[in-house]
Amino acid sequence: MASRTKSAPRAAAGANRGAPTALRGTRSVLRGTPTVLVVHGPNLNLLGEREPAVYGSTTLGEIDDQIKALARELGLAVETFQSNSEGAIVDRIQAARGRIDVLIINPAAYTHTSVAIRDVILAIGVQCIEVHLSNVYKREPFRHHSTIADVAVGRIMGFGADGYMIALRAAQNLIEATRAAADR
Repeated sequence: MASRTKSAPRAAAGANRGAPTALRGTRSVLRGTPTVLVVHGPNLNLLGEREPAVYGSTTLGEIDDQIKALARELGLAVETFQSNSEGAIVDRIQAARGRIDVLIINPAAYTHTSVAIRDVILAIGVQCIEVHLSNVYKREPFRHHSTIADVAVGRIMGFGADGYMIALRAAQNLIEATRAAADR
């Protein structure tokens, strides 16, 4: 089940070509409404039902509603997406190339295995924040490894659904810093 929110219009394709590497893919940072893509990985569509002692009782729909409300308050456009398919996640992140300022992702089970998701994060050239509802270091050892930890700006875990709100506020700070650097 995919959940999407429309975002503000974007600049024409290619308008950011030639920008410094740190600013590639950040056209909306340089002008217009900043945009954040939030990607939820496999089984997160079952939040509220699946292992509530670990993941909480908040549903994914409720989390997305909270994300959208906070984004409005912060003056950000936000798009949300959930898939159980690694390929669909890669396709959605690729489609956001040049259209978003920050990627917030909870790769869920793909955290530990997906080189494809890691590669697409590098390919689109935007800052990424990794989110996990539970503290992965208090869980099974196989969950301690993240294929994207070294390409993420930061990781937020163990705060349940609030982790997404913390990540969205961090995204706003990253966008403001990038805008300030671009103005220099």
